Amino acid sequence: MTAPSSGELSSNKAKASPAPSPTTSIASTTDTTTTSRPDAYVSEKFDDSSKLRTLLSILRKFIGVSDIASVRFSLPAQLLEPTPNLEYWNYLDRPETFVAIGDSNDGLGRMLEVLRFWFTKDLKYVKGKPCKPYNSTLGEFFRCNWEVEDNAPPILGETRKKSVTHHVETKNKQVRVSYITEQTSHHPPVSAFFVDCPVKGISARGFDQLSAKFTGTSIRVTPGAHNLGIFINIKTRDDEEYQLTHPIAHLGGMLRGSLSVTVADCCFLTCRKTKIKVILHYLEENWLGKTQNKVNAVVYTYDPDNDNKTRIKDVPEKDVLARLEGCWHDQIFYTLQGSKDSSVLLDLRPLFPTAKIIPPIDQQLPNESQRFWAGVTNAIKSKQYTEATKLKQEIEERQRDKATQRKEKNEEWKPRFFTDAVTANGKPDLTEDGKKALQGLQAEDYGLKDNEVTGA
Repeated sequence: MTAPSSGELSSNKAKASPAPSPTTSIASTTDTTTTSRPDAYVSEKFDDSSKLRTLLSILRKFIGVSDIASVRFSLPAQLLEPTPNLEYWNYLDRPETFVAIGDSNDGLGRMLEVLRFWFTKDLKYVKGKPCKPYNSTLGEFFRCNWEVEDNAPPILGETRKKSVTHHVETKNKQVRVSYITEQTSHHPPVSAFFVDCPVKGISARGFDQLSAKFTGTSIRVTPGAHNLGIFINIKTRDDEEYQLTHPIAHLGGMLRGSLSVTVADCCFLTCRKTKIKVILHYLEENWLGKTQNKVNAVVYTYDPDNDNKTRIKDVPEKDVLARLEGCWHDQIFYTLQGSKDSSVLLDLRPLFPTAKIIPPIDQQLPNESQRFWAGVTNAIKSKQYTEATKLKQEIEERQRDKATQRKEKNEEWKPRFFTDAVTANGKPDLTEDGKKALQGLQAEDYGLKDNEVTGA
C-alpha cells in the first residue's frame, strides 16, 4: 500500500474506519450511546511493575535536570506504548461536549458548556492508564475525524442547536469534527493543533509543549513556554474566544507499579467578550488515604483590563455567578449564585473516550503518524523489541542527519500545515495546505500531495 507519488494529488474518496477497538455501549446522563475505545486509549490493567522499575532506573539519571522533555535520550522500545504521540495527545475524548459549546443563549451558560468540555478532554487519563507514546519527529503530522451525535443536554437558559452551513436543526443528528496536528519544532518539542466543526461554527487551536522534571518518585509536568492553553472560538456568538490554561500535573505510582495522574494547581478559563472568568482549583491530595481528585471553582465577572485575581478566595461575592465542586474522576456539580440547589454539570462515570476516524493507511503520507511509525508499532505488538528499538533508532538518526544538513545549508525548518513553528500569542494559524487538509477531512477526501521536504 502506497501513498500518492510525489507531486501527485490523489482525489480518491474512501470511507475511513475507526481505529480497530473493542466497542462498549454506555449509558450517558441522558440516553444510551455507543462508544469505542480507540487504539490510542490504553485501558488494559497489565502488571507494569517490571517496565516501571526499568523506567525508574533510567529516570534517576536525570534527577536535578530542569527539563527532561528537552534532553536527548532514547527509551528502549519495550518501555513505549505502540502509539504515536500526535495520535495519543488530543483534547477531544468526548467531542459531543465540544460541539455543544455555544448552544446556550446565555453567556454564563456558554462558560458552563466550556467547563463541561474541559472535564472530558482528558478522559483517557481518568479511564485508562497514562502511557509513554513515541516521541514525535519534526514535520510528522496526524489527522482524523470524529462523528458524534449533537445530543449534549442544555445547561442554562434557552439553547439552539443549529447548523451554520445548512441552517437546519442539529439536535440528535450526526456532526463531524475534524482535527489536524503537526510537529512544528523539535528543539524544543512543540506541536500545533487545530480542531474544526464548521457545521456548528466552532473551532479550537493551540500549541502543545510540556516541561517535565523528575523528582525522584514522580514526574512533575508543566506547560512549556509556548503552551498558552487551548483557544476556542465560537463564530456564531460574535467570535467569542475562550482561553483555557493548563494546570501542573504529577505522574506518579512508579514505586507501586501503577502509573497515575494527580493534579494540585489552579488554572483559568477566560472570555474577554463576555467578561466571564473561571478560577479552577484542583485540591492537593493527602499523603495518607485514597486519592480524592477533588476540584473547586468559581465563575465570576471580571475586568479584562484589570485581571488580577488568581485565587478563589480573592473573588468578591458580588462578582460571583456560580460555583463548582466535585471529583474530576466522577461527578461535577454547579450552583448558581443565590441558589442553594446544585445541578449536575457532568457525570464522568459512564463515559469513555470516543474512537477517531483515521484515513486508511494507504491514503496516508509517509510522514503521517500511523504510517510513519508502522514498522515500530508492528514490531512492538509482535514483541520483537530488539527490532522495534533498531527501527526507532534509525528514525532518530535520520532526524539528526537531516537537522545537521539544514544547519550546514543555513536552512530554517518550515511547517507545512501551520504558518509558524511557534507564535507569541500561543495561537497557530493554518497555511493554505492546512486549510485544504481540514476541508478534505470534512469531505472525507484524504488525498494530499507528498511533502517536498521531510524532517525525518
